[in-house]
Amino acid sequence: VLSFIIFICYIASLAASFMMAPLLEFLLALFLFFAYASKLNEKFKGLYWPLTDFLRCVTAAIIYFSISIAAVSKYNDGASKAAGVFGFIATIVFAIDFYITFNDLVTFLKQGSSDPPEGHKAEEEDSDSDSD
Repeated sequence: VLSFIIFICYIASLAASFMMAPLLEFLLALFLFFAYASKLNEKFKGLYWPLTDFLRCVTAAIIYFSISIAAVSKYNDGASKAAGVFGFIATIVFAIDFYITFNDLVTFLKQGSSDPPEGHKAEEEDSDSDSD
């Protein structure tokens, strides 16, 4: 929703050249929302979806921060200033989402490296039951 508001502000401002970044971010967020809602992430197991969300958050935070600085400092109309302020808010929101997703990725990577693969677990259980 925040990306859509920023997109509308950029359309109404003199900084209309920045409207593509919020539009693409809005469409990408909409796609990921519908992918999770329709359980598309369960159908495509080859793609690690939290990593995709992590990369989206990182790039969105960087892009929103940079275009917000440019919109606030370079343009003097109210819509550009509003888009810049909403862009800074979006940067904070994406940074928080980046932090949460990063913690999930670290937990996943630690879990994946310490636990034995499923095939080895089954072999260990079979050997334990044979010795009994």
